[in-house]
Amino acid sequence: MEDKAQIQEAIKRQGEVVRKLKSEKASKDQIDEEVAKLLQLKAQIGGDDGKHQFVLKTAKGTRDYNPKQMAIREKVFSTIIGCFKRHGAETIDTPVFELKETLTGKYGEDSKLIYDLKDQGGELLSLRYDLTVPFARYLAMNKITNIKRYHIAKVYRRDNPAMTRGRYREFYQCDFDIAGQYDAMIPDAECLKIVHEILSGLDLGDFRIKVNDRRILDGMFAVCGVPDDKFRTICSTVDKLDKMPWEDVRKEMVNEKGLSEEAADQIGEYVSLQGGMDLAERLLQDQKMSQSKQACAGLSDIKLLFSYLQLFQATDKVVFDLSLARGLDYYTGIIYEAVLTQAGVATVSTEAQNGAEESVSVGSVAGGGRYDGLVGMFDPKGRKVPCVGVSIGIERIFSIMEQKAEAAAEKVRTTEVQVMVASAQKNLLEERLQLVSELWNAGIKAEVMYKKNPKLLSQLQHCEESGIPLVAILGEQELKDGVVKLRVVASREEVDISRAALIDEIRRRTSC
Repeated sequence: MEDKAQIQEAIKRQGEVVRKLKSEKASKDQIDEEVAKLLQLKAQIGGDDGKHQFVLKTAKGTRDYNPKQMAIREKVFSTIIGCFKRHGAETIDTPVFELKETLTGKYGEDSKLIYDLKDQGGELLSLRYDLTVPFARYLAMNKITNIKRYHIAKVYRRDNPAMTRGRYREFYQCDFDIAGQYDAMIPDAECLKIVHEILSGLDLGDFRIKVNDRRILDGMFAVCGVPDDKFRTICSTVDKLDKMPWEDVRKEMVNEKGLSEEAADQIGEYVSLQGGMDLAERLLQDQKMSQSKQACAGLSDIKLLFSYLQLFQATDKVVFDLSLARGLDYYTGIIYEAVLTQAGVATVSTEAQNGAEESVSVGSVAGGGRYDGLVGMFDPKGRKVPCVGVSIGIERIFSIMEQKAEAAAEKVRTTEVQVMVASAQKNLLEERLQLVSELWNAGIKAEVMYKKNPKLLSQLQHCEESGIPLVAILGEQELKDGVVKLRVVASREEVDISRAALIDEIRRRTSC
């Protein structure tokens, strides 16, 4: 009884926490988190009969997908996979968990977001954080030196979820990577072309692809007076410019990371620059930047990249942006990130400046870069396999597509059924089952009601609600005449088709 009294006291305290957050108009994510704690405490008390009550909810940062949401998701996947295949990629799969040491030390400050599993018989394991590190491990383990592959699978991050922005703890990544020794910037340009094609094909609205190079960043840090041992940590801070205004980023550099104010101000001058090939040419002549060999190498490659993007007709959306940092440790050269820029879809930086969250504010929707040293970390002899790749932010894209469909009151079909086999009179179940079987055997997507004597009106209403375009109606007269009455649901037009010609007629009417 004492334990029960303690739990009831804890419920009372937690209830006060929830009420306080609601009165203060705290964020939905914060309130949901505290409500979940309250429900868990209540579940420990159990019902009146003393039985334990289950809390019916998904884990924090995860969600279910209903048939309508899955239909939208499958359409997005189809567009993305179609693009990957058009560019000649093959696919692989890897385990959802890896040895912990495989993932350790690859993600910089984000390593704290890795999910570690309990010891399972001697192996320390972690859930995969992305698809890139497992891919590098796969290449090294199988001694593969060149491959063009795509991989679509779930990854896991112990992040603070923001469901409205499409940020989850369990989510899909769609990766495309080119591994192998090739001439500079040709594979890199193709990765950017792929991002351009996918975002254009999904019709999400206007977008911008920001590009930079890790060598340019490192060169910039060096000429601005950043000590070598602070490069990575300062890079992680610069990476927050899409979430925070410059003043806050500068404060973090100086107050938390111990950088001098002078160095921070010099970085501030460079990270405000944006442009194209012209900016790369200008920086090659810059008095400070030209002192760094690696910055000059990066700038020369940016120029080459833009020349290839012109041939790919993709420069209209690409901008050279010195503020782009991407905090992952394994990048060695070109880096890029795509953000949506249309009205009504705020990028995170806009949100940070305005202090308000749009209904669909999603941040970046794709990102990637070159990581020439990652495979070598796994190879016993340190043999390097140059790699460049891109990851499409499917969850964020899906959030936009879903909300756009809701805003437009768009009817989304959740099945692909082409024809409903219906009957106009009673006692025709066997005939309906025989016909639907013929249609299935011919590869036609068909459906039948699971009732012996369904009403014709009920069958027609089901077609209208489900978006089924055709109804094949059987009646006693049709069976005598050897025909089927084919009804077009949208126009209610009906035509008698001979049984022998039915399959061809359905194909003709449903072919896109």
